[in-house]
Order: sequence, then structure tokens, then C-alpha cells
Amino acid sequence: MRLTLATWNINSVRLRIGLVARFLKNEAPDVLCLQETKCRDNEFPLSVFHKLGYGYVALNGQKGYHGVAVASKIPLEAISRRSFCGNGDARHICVTLAPASDAGRGIALHNFYVPAGGDEPDPASNPKFAHKLAFLDEMAAWMASDGLAAFPAILTGDLNIAPFETDVWNHKALLTVVSHTPVEVEKLGGVRAAGPWVDALRHFVPIEERLYTWWSYRAQDWRRSDRGRRLDHIWVSECLKPHLRAARVLRESRGWNQPSDHVPVIAELEV
Repeated sequence: MRLTLATWNINSVRLRIGLVARFLKNEAPDVLCLQETKCRDNEFPLSVFHKLGYGYVALNGQKGYHGVAVASKIPLEAISRRSFCGNGDARHICVTLAPASDAGRGIALHNFYVPAGGDEPDPASNPKFAHKLAFLDEMAAWMASDGLAAFPAILTGDLNIAPFETDVWNHKALLTVVSHTPVEVEKLGGVRAAGPWVDALRHFVPIEERLYTWWSYRAQDWRRSDRGRRLDHIWVSECLKPHLRAARVLRESRGWNQPSDHVPVIAELEV
């Protein structure tokens, strides 16, 4: 069975539900993971997803901030939510994609929205940055202790870190900018190693090639300046690596009317 999965920080699902519908009609992934939905569960536009064939939806939302969701054509089982750093933010949801038959094993799918971390990369003076680092530490410790990637699993979402030099438009210029600082890159590396997880995009796109999933709203012409960062990721457990078939970034959606500053990332597996 070919499984197509997409992740997208939508920056308000209600504001951009038209763009979500356009994406689902054009690309028709089996599963869509959304971050920064910015609405409570009872405000989520479920009817649009149902009309488009996504009959299974798992939500973890809150009023006005954060929020993650999974919309699927495939039955979902064992839905769970974890609160990191004890503050109750809606930044994680896990579902199990039901197997095609009783003989198969489901795939655990973790959808994350890691804190952005504010503007100043100093945990002593910036509580938002301190929270981001603590969040990453907790992610790594949890994954290592629970062995989350020992079985078929996918970790996806807006991780708010561009780990490689070619994941940003200017490595040297961004070394002191939140999302690409050495301490963030190191801690994200710890999360990846705790799986261990396989970076689906970089499995197909050579490390020498620049690759972005986010372009700031501040740019007057995002295409011309092309000052992007790769903040959105799809990782798979080692046992799923042989099943990866493709991965790509839907860059053109950044040019749609009233877009998110993030674009969808899509991966395909044969499972």
C-alpha cells in the first residue's frame, strides 16, 4: 500500500481553510498533519475535511494559540496527547494509523509543534528560548526511555529548527538567530538520535542542496530574496527507511493568496 503523508504549519486553520481544501483536492494525501491550528477542538472546521474524504480527525487545540491536528482517510486508533514542560500547551498529538489487515501492524504517528523560542537566543534573559530548549530535552528523554521508534513510527511537524547549513539561506548570518543556533541544532540532533530517526527529506535531497519550508512574511518578495529556512520535518523510524519512496516540498503554495509562511512537506512510503 502506498501511504502519502503531509505536514503543514497552517498558521490558523479557520483563516486558511480554503488553502487547506485546495491542497487536499490537488494533492490528496492519505494523512495531513497540521500545526498552529489556533482554535479549540469544537471550533475546528471538521465538516470541510469530512466532505473531502477525511473521515478520521484527531485534535489537540486551544484558544488562539498553538494546536495540532491529524486528518486522515485511514482509520485512526489509540489517540493520545502529551503535555510538555507541564504547561498544558497543545503541541503534540499521537495517533496510530490502523493496519490494512489484522495481520499488519499499525504505524504510530507523532505530530509536533515545537516552541519557536522568541527572538533572543539566551535562555537566561528569554523565557521563550529556555522553554524551547527544555521542550527539546524532554522530547529526547521521553523518546529514549519509551523506545518510540523501535517499531514503525513517524515523527512530523513544525520543529522550528533548521539543522543543517544548507537548511538556511545563510549559515554564518543565522548562527545567532533563533532556529539555527548551535545549541538548538545540538538538541534537535539529540532528539533525532534518541529514535534513532531518519530524516525523510534529506534521504532524497542531497545535503549539498539548499532546502527550505518557511519564508518570512517580512520579505517584500520572498521568491526573489529566497531567504528561507527548513523548519518543517518528516522523520521515520529505521525500520521504515527501506519503505520510503519519495519526499518533497510544495514550495509553490507560499505564493498562494494569503498564505501561511510555511509550506507543506510530503512523504510517500510503501507499507
